[in-house]
Amino acid sequence: MIVSNTGKYTVVSLLVNGSSQDIMIRSADTLLCTLRNQLGLTGAKQACGNGDCGACTVLVDGKPMHSCLLLTMEALNSGITTIEGLRHSPVRQAFVDNWAIQCGYCTPGFIVNGHALVTEHPDAEDERIEEWLQSNLCRCTGYQEIKDAIKSALNANNLLDSNGIDTAEQ
Repeated sequence: MIVSNTGKYTVVSLLVNGSSQDIMIRSADTLLCTLRNQLGLTGAKQACGNGDCGACTVLVDGKPMHSCLLLTMEALNSGITTIEGLRHSPVRQAFVDNWAIQCGYCTPGFIVNGHALVTEHPDAEDERIEEWLQSNLCRCTGYQEIKDAIKSALNANNLLDSNGIDTAEQ
């Protein structure tokens, strides 16, 4: 939502990680720059700058988006979730448990994308996992640990009943 316009800058309200934030932006600011420079949310990374690598992936209304390609103005009236908002995601823990982290630069984008995959396709098979992982690049690993982490999170997600109770413990 636009709060006020002062010519070169516009004060807008963004819903980020469940919290409304009033910030001053230029109309040309990307969501990535706004998140990092205005809000101090540095989990999304600036890498390729043209949407090829996925290091800047965030969720916009639950859908993975490359924030380097999205203007902040285009994200108004949407819910934005960054890696910082996924502290309790089972995907995040699965990456740790499966050693799916090398240098860590691409990891936030993979976790955000993986969280969306697990949420949208809780019964995803290998082919769908491969398809979803194509939007992110990692220069350090062969991707097997990343795939294993996603599968682990899918399995953990499938062990919860509709109330979030672990059915494996029953």
